[in-house]
Amino acid sequence: MSVKVVIPGPLTTVQDAGRYGYMNSGIGTSGVMDEVSYKKANYLVGNENGEAVLEITLFGGTMEFTEDAVIAVTGATMDVKINEEPTEMYRAYQVKAGDILSLGMVTAGCRTYVAFAGGIDVPVVLGSRSTNLKCKMGGYEGRALAAGDIFEIGKNGRSYEALKDRMAKPDVYTSPITVRVIEGPQEEYFTEAGKKTFYNETYTISDQSDRMGYRMEGAPIESVNGTDIISDGIALGSIQVPTNGKPIILLADRQTTGGYAKIATVCSFDIPKLVQGKPGDQVRFQKISLDEAAKIWKTESGER
Repeated sequence: MSVKVVIPGPLTTVQDAGRYGYMNSGIGTSGVMDEVSYKKANYLVGNENGEAVLEITLFGGTMEFTEDAVIAVTGATMDVKINEEPTEMYRAYQVKAGDILSLGMVTAGCRTYVAFAGGIDVPVVLGSRSTNLKCKMGGYEGRALAAGDIFEIGKNGRSYEALKDRMAKPDVYTSPITVRVIEGPQEEYFTEAGKKTFYNETYTISDQSDRMGYRMEGAPIESVNGTDIISDGIALGSIQVPTNGKPIILLADRQTTGGYAKIATVCSFDIPKLVQGKPGDQVRFQKISLDEAAKIWKTESGER
């Protein structure tokens, strides 16, 4: 069965849990930005974790189904309709051949996820169906979806009868966003005044932000003697500080290495709410210890 894109959003890509094991060759992980919403979407349609979904940024557009399917929409709040009839998010729906799914502008959050029972059937490239926009590989021809594109849905999806009672708790997105961080590997590159600035100021997500990283606008962070370093590895959530002193949070499409000092790293359990921030939203950084982070991760991963 297949789905035709009628009106594309500004950035709709096929993503799954990510492409791992190739960073030593310069190939990043890609994958969904918001892992929590992604897992909820796949749960609602009965997919195993790891199946590919659509990740939609800010506006969804419309798509037409050529055969019956089961879908679910999670993540950023959008006006969702099937054949112009309002449709709830965070639950499974059956669509028929010829039905039109419409997704409007976000009213809260930034990224919305659409899952299909059976997943999205695009080629597996280096162990993943995720779109890597920089390398132009994976997903649908290595790019964002465009008008007229037709993609296939897997044929082994579960029936609507088995899924119709499934529901998931909606996530709530607010600003400012407080994210918990642990001390970075080059924390000593920054003065005490600079660190105080970082942990006490409120930053704003720049309109120059994307899946690679979130640029922060706000008070510059003072360094001891510059922030250039010999390039080393970049983890998800690494917070680099370039020469202008304004932090950049590295995300799903991040480079594999970087040559700026990293003042902190966003804890993995706070990445999902961070990436639901859009340009203009505010962010605050809260420092916690590694032991605290481990305890929180254990508690929150169990809740999810």
